Amino acid sequence: MNRKLIIASLSMATVSAAFAQSAMDGYSISQPDLKGTARFMSMAGAFGALGGDLSTLSQNPAGIGVYRSGDIGFTLNLDCQNSAATAQGMKYTADQTKFLFNNIGAVLTMRLPSATVPNLNFGFTYNKAVSFNRQYGGGVPRLSNSLSNYIAGVSNSNELTENDVATTDTYDPYNPNDGGYPSPWISVLGYDSFLTNPSGSGSDTRWYGQWDNRTSGTGAFGIEERGSVDEYNIALGGNIANVVYWGMNFDIINLNYTVGSLWGETLENAVVPDRNNSMVYGTSNFDLGNYYNVNGSGFNYQLGVIVKPIQELRLGLAFHTPTWYNLTQSYYGYVNYDYSTGVSGTAETNNGRYGYNDMCFRTPMKLIASVAGVIGSKFILSFDYEWTPYNKMKFSEPGSYGIGNNWDYGYDYDDWWDYPYWAPAKQGQGPKAKAASAKSVFSDAYADTNYDINTYYQATNTFRLGAEYRITPQLSVRAGYSYTSSPVKQSVRDDKEIIYTSGTMPNYTFDNHTSYVTCGIGYRYKKFYVDMAYVYKNTSATYHAYTPDPNPDINQYIPSPQSSLSLSNNQIYLTAGFRF
Repeated sequence: MNRKLIIASLSMATVSAAFAQSAMDGYSISQPDLKGTARFMSMAGAFGALGGDLSTLSQNPAGIGVYRSGDIGFTLNLDCQNSAATAQGMKYTADQTKFLFNNIGAVLTMRLPSATVPNLNFGFTYNKAVSFNRQYGGGVPRLSNSLSNYIAGVSNSNELTENDVATTDTYDPYNPNDGGYPSPWISVLGYDSFLTNPSGSGSDTRWYGQWDNRTSGTGAFGIEERGSVDEYNIALGGNIANVVYWGMNFDIINLNYTVGSLWGETLENAVVPDRNNSMVYGTSNFDLGNYYNVNGSGFNYQLGVIVKPIQELRLGLAFHTPTWYNLTQSYYGYVNYDYSTGVSGTAETNNGRYGYNDMCFRTPMKLIASVAGVIGSKFILSFDYEWTPYNKMKFSEPGSYGIGNNWDYGYDYDDWWDYPYWAPAKQGQGPKAKAASAKSVFSDAYADTNYDINTYYQATNTFRLGAEYRITPQLSVRAGYSYTSSPVKQSVRDDKEIIYTSGTMPNYTFDNHTSYVTCGIGYRYKKFYVDMAYVYKNTSATYHAYTPDPNPDINQYIPSPQSSLSLSNNQIYLTAGFRF
């Protein structure tokens, strides 16, 4: 593929590249995880119709109504992670081990002098609802194009001139003093590190990367994610005639998510600068490094009911509202470059200063339907189905908590359960936004990102199956299985969509599906209990160094450098508690 063809296709790739958030950021914040007590985990979380466990307070809060006595307990977790990245037949592995404090909580029971309403229960728990800790890396032995050409496409799509990206004593392209829009950070980085070079001037400026017809090369990447979602639950519930159990839960959420990424290329016969700033063919070695953090707090509500029509059957239903977050993002990028012509150095975004952005975000809601069978006093079989519409995630202005913007003549009512809720009518937001404006009159500054969310993501279906067998009144064994479908639409997984990313981080990872295989054992002695669980988690995913690009000239899709990922966790959970 010739150099001009690559640039033509990549020039479509980012009108949104300067923006501070992306649809992928939304999923990173909202991504699910299975966390809880050892008993809960050993049955793969299939507890929606069972209750009587501290973890159910944040799954189906009606589970608190099942309690007939108080409970206090805590859970520890040892997490051994393994990642395998495979690209073009080459496989790379990485390992890490984490020790986590997963859960602590208590349920208090108030007995009432009524056969119809025999008790009222209160619960307080802390849960590590999501652990973001994972790392992976690998290589791409044979590149077909370069990140530098992708950056050139960003500059072309924004119609940037050399003056737009060059810093002077009186002009800063990150923070222009002429009233104009800041230039995309990745375009300025590319210019400062000589990854891109302009041809022509003014409106005739065209940008070119280092990849040409004769160029070849290899790529390598590394990703490290850290952080967690911590839940603080306050629950209230009870039962009606020991047939209907009800519960409600208010969650206060703390979120902290950090990702560091590195993409490097070694190119032969690349177009690089010499000491006289002339473009010649030579060897190029460069790394693009990125830091991204989002943190803040939010809240949600949960309602649930469990019905026991007969002793052997229990039916459960739970509804989780979205979590409404108030968040702050920070990000930073740099390029280390070293060319065979003797030109080398480091370029940093915004002169080494971090960029910041405040926003609100709304996660998707959840619906959980459950059924459980109890055979005698020895065997339990339980099944949960969970539906989560990830295409309903939404970013919005600070202070709005993802609900929407203020009423205005330029806005339409924003139902958080309905579609569409983006469709900008404002000018200057790019071709995607203009196309969407034909669908609705609602407009906001995050319209492009919300449009991307609906383009990339879909609802997931989660199936959980768990079983418990009581060998003796004191000893039980358990097993379970859970499967969650991909949140990403098939067209995106097939590289048929341009992917818009945030800041200077062009790379992204899409999860395909996640499964858990679990087992465990539990022991009761009088009022004390100890449970242990083993959990194997596997997530199939795909890493992209930057977006694939549809090329209208040849009516096909140009793939980006990518790698298939298998992310596995071997986890041991230990819970100890006391019933009173």
